[in-house]
Amino acid sequence: MDTLLSGAKVVSPSGILEPGWIRVHDALITGTGIGDPGPPGPDESIMDIDGYWVLPGLVDIHCHGGGGNSFSSHDPREVESAALFHREHGSTTLWASLVSAPLDDLLLSLGILADLVNDRLVAGIHLEGPFLAKDRCGAQNSDTLLLPDHHIMDRLLEAGRDAVRMVTVAPELPGALDLIRQVASAGAIPAIGHTDATYSQAMAAVDAGARVATHLFNGMRPIHHRDPGPIVAALERPEVCCELIADGIHVDPAVVRMVIAIAGASRVALVSDAIPAAGMPDGNYYLGGQAIEVRSRISRLAGKGPAAKGAGGGAGEAGGGAPSKEASGGAGGGGTIAGSTITVGAGLRWAIVEAGLAAEDAVAAATATPAQLAGLDKTCGKLEVGLVANMIICDTDFNVTAVMAGGRWLPER
Repeated sequence: MDTLLSGAKVVSPSGILEPGWIRVHDALITGTGIGDPGPPGPDESIMDIDGYWVLPGLVDIHCHGGGGNSFSSHDPREVESAALFHREHGSTTLWASLVSAPLDDLLLSLGILADLVNDRLVAGIHLEGPFLAKDRCGAQNSDTLLLPDHHIMDRLLEAGRDAVRMVTVAPELPGALDLIRQVASAGAIPAIGHTDATYSQAMAAVDAGARVATHLFNGMRPIHHRDPGPIVAALERPEVCCELIADGIHVDPAVVRMVIAIAGASRVALVSDAIPAAGMPDGNYYLGGQAIEVRSRISRLAGKGPAAKGAGGGAGEAGGGAPSKEASGGAGGGGTIAGSTITVGAGLRWAIVEAGLAAEDAVAAATATPAQLAGLDKTCGKLEVGLVANMIICDTDFNVTAVMAGGRWLPER
Protein backbone atom coordinates (compact mmCIF):
# COMPACT_ATOMS: atom_id res chain seq x y z
CA MET A 1 0.00 0.00 0.00
CA ASP A 2 1.21 3.50 -0.85
CA THR A 3 1.55 5.69 2.24
CA LEU A 4 1.68 9.44 2.82
CA LEU A 5 2.77 10.61 6.28
CA SER A 6 2.17 14.30 6.89
CA GLY A 7 2.17 16.85 9.71
CA ALA A 8 5.36 15.39 11.15
CA LYS A 9 8.80 16.48 12.27
CA VAL A 10 10.82 14.59 9.65
CA VAL A 11 14.55 14.21 10.35
CA SER A 12 16.02 14.30 6.85
CA PRO A 13 19.59 14.67 5.54
CA SER A 14 18.85 18.36 4.88
CA GLY A 15 17.59 19.01 8.40
CA ILE A 16 14.32 18.81 10.31
CA LEU A 17 11.29 19.25 8.06
CA GLU A 18 8.45 20.79 10.10
CA PRO A 19 5.69 20.31 9.25
CA GLY A 20 7.14 17.60 7.08
CA TRP A 21 5.82 14.84 4.89
CA ILE A 22 7.13 11.64 3.41
CA ARG A 23 5.77 9.33 0.71
CA VAL A 24 6.29 5.57 0.40
CA HIS A 25 5.63 3.39 -2.65
CA ASP A 26 6.65 -0.23 -3.21
CA ALA A 27 8.87 -0.32 -0.09
CA LEU A 28 10.83 2.76 -1.19
CA ILE A 29 10.78 6.40 -0.16
CA THR A 30 9.48 8.35 -3.16
CA GLY A 31 9.27 11.85 -1.76
CA THR A 32 9.92 14.10 1.23
CA GLY A 33 9.21 17.74 1.80
CA ILE A 34 7.97 20.53 4.02
CA GLY A 35 4.52 22.10 4.13
CA ASP A 36 1.67 20.91 1.90
CA PRO A 37 2.37 17.51 0.25
CA GLY A 38 -0.34 18.08 -2.35
CA PRO A 39 -3.27 15.80 -3.12
CA PRO A 40 -2.93 12.10 -2.29
CA GLY A 41 -2.64 9.48 -5.00
CA PRO A 42 -5.62 7.23 -5.82
CA ASP A 43 -4.24 4.30 -3.82
CA GLU A 44 -2.47 6.30 -1.12
CA SER A 45 -3.17 5.82 2.58
CA ILE A 46 -2.85 9.12 4.46
CA MET A 47 -1.52 9.36 8.02
CA ASP A 48 -1.52 12.68 9.91
CA ILE A 49 1.36 12.31 12.38
CA ASP A 50 0.22 15.40 14.30
CA GLY A 51 3.61 16.77 15.30
CA TYR A 52 5.26 13.43 16.11
CA TRP A 53 8.78 12.67 14.92
CA VAL A 54 9.52 10.55 11.84
CA LEU A 55 13.07 9.18 11.95
CA PRO A 56 15.03 6.71 9.83
CA GLY A 57 14.89 3.10 10.96
CA LEU A 58 17.56 2.53 13.58
CA VAL A 59 20.81 0.70 12.79
CA ASP A 60 22.34 -1.39 15.60
CA ILE A 61 25.80 -2.84 14.90
CA HIS A 62 26.32 -4.38 18.36
CA CYS A 63 23.56 -6.56 19.83
CA HIS A 64 23.61 -9.98 21.55
CA GLY A 65 19.90 -10.68 21.87
CA GLY A 66 16.65 -9.52 23.38
CA GLY A 67 13.13 -10.47 24.33
CA GLY A 68 14.52 -13.39 26.34
CA ASN A 69 16.41 -14.83 23.35
CA SER A 70 20.10 -14.95 22.44
CA PHE A 71 22.01 -14.75 19.17
CA SER A 72 24.39 -17.33 20.65
CA SER A 73 21.58 -19.91 20.86
CA HIS A 74 21.80 -22.98 18.65
CA ASP A 75 18.02 -22.95 18.23
CA PRO A 76 17.28 -21.04 14.99
CA ARG A 77 13.81 -20.12 16.27
CA GLU A 78 15.30 -18.39 19.33
CA VAL A 79 17.82 -16.53 17.19
CA GLU A 80 15.06 -15.39 14.85
CA SER A 81 12.93 -14.24 17.80
CA ALA A 82 15.81 -12.12 19.12
CA ALA A 83 16.13 -10.41 15.73
CA LEU A 84 12.38 -9.82 15.47
CA PHE A 85 12.30 -8.30 18.97
CA HIS A 86 14.77 -5.58 18.05
CA ARG A 87 13.28 -5.07 14.61
CA GLU A 88 9.84 -4.45 16.09
CA HIS A 89 11.36 -1.97 18.56
CA GLY A 90 12.84 0.17 15.79
CA SER A 91 16.17 -1.45 14.85
CA THR A 92 15.24 -2.19 11.25
CA THR A 93 18.89 -2.93 10.43
CA LEU A 94 20.83 -5.13 12.83
CA TRP A 95 24.16 -6.89 13.23
CA ALA A 96 24.00 -9.95 15.49
CA SER A 97 26.92 -10.09 17.91
CA LEU A 98 28.48 -13.24 19.35
CA VAL A 99 30.49 -13.30 22.57
CA SER A 100 33.48 -15.59 23.02
CA ALA A 101 32.61 -19.29 23.29
CA PRO A 102 34.25 -22.66 22.61
CA LEU A 103 35.32 -22.74 18.98
CA ASP A 104 32.85 -25.44 17.92
CA ASP A 105 30.00 -23.46 19.47
CA LEU A 106 31.05 -20.31 17.64
CA LEU A 107 31.24 -22.16 14.33
CA LEU A 108 27.73 -23.55 14.82
CA SER A 109 26.33 -20.15 15.79
CA LEU A 110 27.93 -18.53 12.75
CA GLY A 111 26.20 -21.01 10.45
CA ILE A 112 22.79 -20.32 12.00
CA LEU A 113 23.26 -16.56 11.81
CA ALA A 114 24.52 -16.74 8.23
CA ASP A 115 21.14 -18.23 7.30
CA LEU A 116 19.40 -15.22 8.86
CA VAL A 117 21.65 -12.88 6.89
CA ASN A 118 20.68 -14.71 3.71
CA ASP A 119 17.03 -14.28 4.74
CA ARG A 120 17.72 -10.56 5.35
CA LEU A 121 16.43 -10.67 8.91
CA VAL A 122 19.83 -9.48 10.12
CA ALA A 123 22.33 -7.51 8.08
CA GLY A 124 25.52 -9.15 9.32
CA ILE A 125 27.46 -10.76 12.14
CA HIS A 126 29.82 -9.19 14.67
CA LEU A 127 32.36 -11.46 16.37
CA GLU A 128 33.14 -9.93 19.77
CA GLY A 129 35.97 -12.33 20.41
CA PRO A 130 37.55 -14.76 20.93
CA PHE A 131 40.76 -12.71 20.43
CA LEU A 132 40.38 -10.50 23.51
CA ALA A 133 42.53 -9.55 26.51
CA LYS A 134 41.80 -11.58 29.63
CA ASP A 135 42.43 -8.55 31.85
CA ARG A 136 39.64 -6.69 30.06
CA CYS A 137 37.23 -9.50 29.21
CA GLY A 138 34.57 -8.39 31.70
CA ALA A 139 31.56 -10.72 31.65
CA GLN A 140 32.91 -12.85 28.81
CA ASN A 141 34.19 -16.29 29.74
CA SER A 142 37.98 -15.95 29.94
CA ASP A 143 38.39 -19.72 29.49
CA THR A 144 37.19 -19.38 25.88
CA LEU A 145 39.56 -16.58 24.84
CA LEU A 146 42.26 -17.34 22.29
CA LEU A 147 45.41 -15.72 21.04
CA PRO A 148 45.15 -14.42 17.46
CA ASP A 149 45.48 -17.29 14.99
CA HIS A 150 44.96 -16.86 11.27
CA HIS A 151 43.91 -20.50 10.79
CA ILE A 152 41.14 -20.12 13.39
CA MET A 153 40.11 -16.80 11.87
CA ASP A 154 39.85 -18.48 8.46
CA ARG A 155 37.55 -21.13 9.96
CA LEU A 156 35.35 -18.48 11.57
CA LEU A 157 35.08 -16.48 8.36
CA GLU A 158 34.30 -19.61 6.36
CA ALA A 159 31.58 -20.66 8.81
CA GLY A 160 30.03 -17.20 8.52
CA ARG A 161 29.77 -17.54 4.73
CA ASP A 162 30.69 -13.90 3.98
CA ALA A 163 28.21 -12.68 6.64
CA VAL A 164 30.88 -11.72 9.21
CA ARG A 165 30.97 -7.92 9.04
CA MET A 166 33.04 -7.01 12.11
CA VAL A 167 35.58 -8.66 14.42
CA THR A 168 36.67 -7.16 17.75
CA VAL A 169 40.33 -7.74 18.60
CA ALA A 170 42.66 -6.69 21.43
CA PRO A 171 45.55 -5.19 19.42
CA GLU A 172 48.23 -5.76 22.07
CA LEU A 173 47.98 -9.56 21.77
CA PRO A 174 50.78 -11.31 19.83
CA GLY A 175 49.79 -11.65 16.19
CA ALA A 176 46.88 -9.21 16.52
CA LEU A 177 48.05 -6.75 13.87
CA ASP A 178 48.39 -9.51 11.28
CA LEU A 179 44.93 -10.76 12.23
CA ILE A 180 43.52 -7.23 11.83
CA ARG A 181 44.99 -7.11 8.33
CA GLN A 182 43.50 -10.56 7.62
CA VAL A 183 40.03 -9.44 8.72
CA ALA A 184 40.24 -6.28 6.64
CA SER A 185 41.42 -8.16 3.56
CA ALA A 186 38.43 -10.51 3.95
CA GLY A 187 36.09 -7.53 3.65
CA ALA A 188 35.10 -7.33 7.33
CA ILE A 189 35.74 -4.44 9.71
CA PRO A 190 38.41 -4.90 12.40
CA ALA A 191 37.45 -3.30 15.72
CA ILE A 192 39.49 -2.52 18.83
CA GLY A 193 37.96 -3.70 22.08
CA HIS A 194 38.37 -5.64 25.32
CA THR A 195 41.88 -4.34 25.31
CA ASP A 196 44.64 -3.16 27.61
CA ALA A 197 46.48 -1.64 24.64
CA THR A 198 48.68 1.38 25.00
CA TYR A 199 48.14 4.46 22.88
CA SER A 200 50.88 3.40 20.44
CA GLN A 201 49.50 -0.14 20.18
CA ALA A 202 46.04 1.20 19.42
CA MET A 203 47.44 3.59 16.82
CA ALA A 204 49.28 0.68 15.19
CA ALA A 205 45.98 -1.23 15.03
CA VAL A 206 44.33 1.66 13.20
CA ASP A 207 47.29 1.79 10.83
CA ALA A 208 46.72 -1.94 10.20
CA GLY A 209 43.04 -1.39 9.35
CA ALA A 210 41.00 -1.15 12.56
CA ARG A 211 38.05 1.17 12.02
CA VAL A 212 35.83 0.82 15.12
CA ALA A 213 36.29 1.24 18.86
CA THR A 214 33.97 -1.34 20.44
CA HIS A 215 31.87 0.35 23.16
CA LEU A 216 34.35 3.18 23.76
CA PHE A 217 35.50 3.48 27.41
CA ASN A 218 34.01 0.09 28.35
CA GLY A 219 36.33 -2.89 28.19
CA MET A 220 39.51 -0.92 27.64
CA ARG A 221 42.43 0.75 29.38
CA PRO A 222 41.21 4.09 30.79
CA ILE A 223 42.60 7.51 29.96
CA HIS A 224 45.47 8.76 32.08
CA HIS A 225 47.25 12.04 31.41
CA ARG A 226 50.59 10.21 31.03
CA ASP A 227 49.07 7.07 29.49
CA PRO A 228 46.33 8.05 27.00
CA GLY A 229 45.60 4.49 25.90
CA PRO A 230 43.17 3.32 23.19
CA ILE A 231 40.41 5.84 23.99
CA VAL A 232 42.47 8.87 23.00
CA ALA A 233 43.82 6.99 19.97
CA ALA A 234 40.28 6.24 18.78
CA LEU A 235 39.14 9.82 19.28
CA GLU A 236 42.19 11.21 17.47
CA ARG A 237 41.90 9.10 14.34
CA PRO A 238 39.27 10.44 11.91
CA GLU A 239 38.82 7.03 10.27
CA VAL A 240 37.64 5.38 13.52
CA CYS A 241 33.96 5.10 14.47
CA CYS A 242 33.36 5.08 18.24
CA GLU A 243 30.55 2.95 19.66
CA LEU A 244 28.72 4.29 22.71
CA ILE A 245 26.23 2.36 24.87
CA ALA A 246 23.63 5.05 25.57
CA ASP A 247 21.83 3.57 28.56
CA GLY A 248 22.80 5.94 31.37
CA ILE A 249 24.80 3.17 33.03
CA HIS A 250 27.86 2.48 30.90
CA VAL A 251 28.86 6.07 30.10
CA ASP A 252 28.05 9.31 31.89
CA PRO A 253 26.00 11.90 29.95
CA ALA A 254 28.85 14.41 30.14
CA VAL A 255 31.19 11.90 28.51
CA VAL A 256 28.69 11.26 25.71
CA ARG A 257 28.50 15.00 25.05
CA MET A 258 32.30 15.22 25.11
CA VAL A 259 32.69 12.43 22.54
CA ILE A 260 30.16 14.07 20.21
CA ALA A 261 31.96 17.39 20.62
CA ILE A 262 35.35 15.83 19.77
CA ALA A 263 34.45 13.28 17.11
CA GLY A 264 31.13 14.56 15.77
CA ALA A 265 28.01 12.49 15.18
CA SER A 266 29.45 11.23 11.89
CA ARG A 267 32.00 9.20 13.90
CA VAL A 268 29.78 7.94 16.72
CA ALA A 269 27.48 4.92 16.63
CA LEU A 270 24.91 4.46 19.38
CA VAL A 271 24.63 0.73 20.08
CA SER A 272 22.44 -1.35 22.36
CA ASP A 273 24.96 -4.05 23.34
CA ALA A 274 21.72 -5.74 24.41
CA ILE A 275 21.67 -9.15 26.03
CA PRO A 276 18.67 -11.55 26.11
CA ALA A 277 17.26 -9.63 29.10
CA ALA A 278 16.47 -6.60 26.91
CA GLY A 279 12.74 -5.96 27.09
CA MET A 280 12.34 -8.48 29.89
CA PRO A 281 11.70 -8.16 33.65
CA ASP A 282 14.41 -8.39 36.29
CA GLY A 283 15.62 -11.94 36.79
CA ASN A 284 18.31 -14.47 35.90
CA TYR A 285 19.64 -14.90 32.37
CA TYR A 286 22.67 -16.27 30.50
CA LEU A 287 25.24 -14.67 28.20
CA GLY A 288 27.78 -16.93 26.52
CA GLY A 289 27.24 -19.60 29.19
CA GLN A 290 27.77 -17.09 32.01
CA ALA A 291 24.97 -16.59 34.56
CA ILE A 292 23.65 -13.00 34.60
CA GLU A 293 21.49 -11.25 37.18
CA VAL A 294 19.35 -8.29 36.16
CA ARG A 295 18.25 -5.91 38.90
CA SER A 296 16.79 -2.45 38.32
CA ARG A 297 17.59 -2.85 34.59
CA ILE A 298 21.33 -3.34 35.29
CA SER A 299 22.76 -6.71 34.21
CA ARG A 300 25.77 -8.19 36.01
CA LEU A 301 27.67 -11.42 36.31
CA ALA A 302 25.85 -13.50 38.89
CA GLY A 303 27.35 -14.41 42.24
CA LYS A 304 30.40 -12.18 41.96
CA GLY A 305 31.42 -9.14 43.91
CA PRO A 306 32.50 -5.86 42.34
CA ALA A 307 35.25 -6.27 39.76
CA ALA A 308 38.59 -5.00 41.00
CA LYS A 309 39.81 -4.06 37.55
CA GLY A 310 37.67 -2.71 34.76
CA ALA A 311 34.25 -2.78 36.35
CA GLY A 312 31.47 -1.02 34.53
CA GLY A 313 31.77 -2.73 31.16
CA GLY A 314 29.28 -3.67 28.49
CA ALA A 315 28.17 -7.04 27.18
CA GLY A 316 31.03 -9.13 28.23
CA GLU A 317 32.88 -5.94 28.90
CA ALA A 318 34.81 -4.66 31.82
CA GLY A 319 35.33 -0.95 31.55
CA GLY A 320 38.47 0.81 32.63
CA GLY A 321 39.22 3.12 35.49
CA ALA A 322 37.71 3.62 38.90
CA PRO A 323 34.49 1.65 39.30
CA SER A 324 31.33 3.72 39.08
CA LYS A 325 28.69 3.47 41.80
CA GLU A 326 26.78 1.06 39.54
CA ALA A 327 29.83 -1.12 39.04
CA SER A 328 30.87 -1.19 42.65
CA GLY A 329 27.76 -2.47 44.31
CA GLY A 330 25.69 0.73 44.07
CA ALA A 331 22.40 0.70 42.24
CA GLY A 332 21.55 -2.92 41.66
CA GLY A 333 24.56 -4.36 43.50
CA GLY A 334 26.62 -7.21 42.10
CA GLY A 335 29.80 -7.30 40.05
CA THR A 336 30.91 -6.72 36.46
CA ILE A 337 28.23 -5.17 34.26
CA ALA A 338 27.26 -7.61 31.50
CA GLY A 339 25.79 -5.76 28.57
CA SER A 340 22.64 -3.69 28.54
CA THR A 341 18.90 -4.26 28.68
CA ILE A 342 17.99 -1.51 26.21
CA THR A 343 17.12 -1.22 22.55
CA VAL A 344 18.73 1.44 20.38
CA GLY A 345 15.36 3.20 20.43
CA ALA A 346 15.60 3.52 24.20
CA GLY A 347 19.23 4.62 23.85
CA LEU A 348 18.29 7.29 21.34
CA ARG A 349 15.68 8.69 23.70
CA TRP A 350 18.18 8.72 26.59
CA ALA A 351 20.79 10.47 24.46
CA ILE A 352 18.38 13.28 23.59
CA VAL A 353 16.23 13.63 26.72
CA GLU A 354 18.77 12.75 29.43
CA ALA A 355 22.20 13.42 27.91
CA GLY A 356 21.05 16.53 26.08
CA LEU A 357 22.30 15.75 22.58
CA ALA A 358 20.78 17.66 19.69
CA ALA A 359 18.14 15.50 18.01
CA GLU A 360 19.97 15.62 14.67
CA ASP A 361 23.22 14.39 16.26
CA ALA A 362 21.60 11.57 18.23
CA VAL A 363 19.57 10.42 15.23
CA ALA A 364 22.64 10.44 12.97
CA ALA A 365 24.58 8.37 15.53
CA ALA A 366 21.75 5.82 15.64
CA THR A 367 21.13 5.68 11.89
CA ALA A 368 23.29 7.29 9.21
CA THR A 369 26.69 6.79 10.87
CA PRO A 370 26.37 3.03 11.53
CA ALA A 371 24.70 2.55 8.13
CA GLN A 372 27.66 4.18 6.41
CA LEU A 373 30.11 2.14 8.47
CA ALA A 374 28.24 -1.02 7.48
CA GLY A 375 28.31 -0.04 3.80
CA LEU A 376 24.50 0.18 3.74
CA ASP A 377 24.11 3.92 3.32
CA LYS A 378 22.75 3.48 -0.23
CA THR A 379 19.77 1.54 1.12
CA CYS A 380 19.09 2.66 4.71
CA GLY A 381 20.02 5.04 7.51
CA LYS A 382 18.39 8.16 6.01
CA LEU A 383 14.95 9.37 4.94
CA GLU A 384 15.90 10.07 1.36
CA VAL A 385 14.23 9.43 -1.98
CA GLY A 386 15.23 6.07 -3.43
CA LEU A 387 16.19 4.44 -0.11
CA VAL A 388 14.27 1.60 1.52
CA ALA A 389 11.28 2.78 3.57
CA ASN A 390 12.65 1.91 6.99
CA MET A 391 11.42 4.43 9.55
CA ILE A 392 10.11 4.89 13.05
CA ILE A 393 7.56 7.25 14.53
CA CYS A 394 8.34 8.74 17.95
CA ASP A 395 6.18 10.85 20.23
CA THR A 396 7.32 14.25 21.47
CA ASP A 397 9.39 12.55 24.20
CA PHE A 398 11.11 10.30 21.62
CA ASN A 399 9.36 7.09 22.66
CA VAL A 400 9.03 4.75 19.67
CA THR A 401 5.34 4.38 18.81
CA ALA A 402 5.41 2.73 15.36
CA VAL A 403 7.93 0.96 13.12
CA MET A 404 7.99 0.54 9.35
CA ALA A 405 10.40 -1.90 7.70
CA GLY A 406 10.54 -2.23 3.93
CA GLY A 407 7.37 -0.19 3.57
CA ARG A 408 5.34 -2.37 5.95
CA TRP A 409 4.24 -1.58 9.47
CA LEU A 410 5.39 -3.94 12.20
CA PRO A 411 4.72 -6.28 13.88
CA GLU A 412 3.91 -8.41 10.88
CA ARG A 413 3.50 -12.14 11.29
